[in-house]
Amino acid sequence: MTPLQSLVATGTKLWLDSVDPDEIATNRAFGATGATSNPIIISDLIKTGRFDKDIHGLMGLGLDDEAVAWAMTDKLVADAMKVFEPVWTETKGNDGWVSFELDPLLEDASCKLSTAERSARYVELGKHYAKGHRNRMIKVPATPGGLGALEDLVAAGVAINCTLIFSERQYDLARDACLRGAVKRSDKENVKTVYSIFVSRLDVYTEKAVPSLIPAAQGMVGIVNAKRLWERNHAFWKNMGLTLDQEIIFASTGTKKKEDPAWKYVEAFAGSDIETNPPATNKAVQESGRTFTKQVHVMPPTEVLEDIDAKVDMKQLEETLMSEGLSKFADPHKALIKLVTEKRKTLPA
Repeated sequence: MTPLQSLVATGTKLWLDSVDPDEIATNRAFGATGATSNPIIISDLIKTGRFDKDIHGLMGLGLDDEAVAWAMTDKLVADAMKVFEPVWTETKGNDGWVSFELDPLLEDASCKLSTAERSARYVELGKHYAKGHRNRMIKVPATPGGLGALEDLVAAGVAINCTLIFSERQYDLARDACLRGAVKRSDKENVKTVYSIFVSRLDVYTEKAVPSLIPAAQGMVGIVNAKRLWERNHAFWKNMGLTLDQEIIFASTGTKKKEDPAWKYVEAFAGSDIETNPPATNKAVQESGRTFTKQVHVMPPTEVLEDIDAKVDMKQLEETLMSEGLSKFADPHKALIKLVTEKRKTLPA
């Protein structure tokens, strides 16, 4: 049994943080059963030149640069969906999903729409990009505008990946909105929602903002926060009577510090729900020779938990990371459109 096979054997659903067709094929063989996408991933794929023919064809249809960027995103996500659709069919919709991120520019500082107008736009876009797709999950950020769209999207039959979650407050708002949408459904057996809890960014934050943490607690805040939200999520949905699992996605699982082993977060959450790992993380884990066991339910010692609770202001953490996260959310999409503009200059007319 390979390391990633042992991870899957613990009960973890392994999703790939990429829609690169080559990486999808490789990681499917490793045991991956789903994937997710974002503008950075799409940009990196376009930069390779492997999809110039597709881009050239879209430009030939008269599409502008932003429309080409969205069409390429749609294509790459759809191609990944074909690979994982058998998993979706086998699990009756409990796995085999590929996430499609809605317009990040709705959260850009230049966006003049009100919160209600942003929510309405998320609903409109979510329905549009979900229509006709069996195993496409729509990615909505846990911003005021995004949270305001969740109830209507779930009620309309859209599978949801609520992303950019850092705190219990955000998770509770997202979960409750999704439940309100689920209650309105006549096909409750098909309700599927997941909540992407970011991990490594919390540890990057606390190293700078909370240097007084004891050594055993520094670098553990992301893990503790995500495990607590995992426990909270399982307890909440346990008796709600829904057929499919409403799950936590452990996101941002690539390590940021060179001295941390590549499997630090992968190992910590082994045993339940979903991990979305970057290709480089999966490669390093696969080469590690490790055998994983269930760890998601195991918390650090009491002294670590008490130190984190005493010193980390989660309200300040959320505000800081959301501010940074929104820049990382919108700026890559601007860069993607700019990249298409540059492609237009180099590809033949």
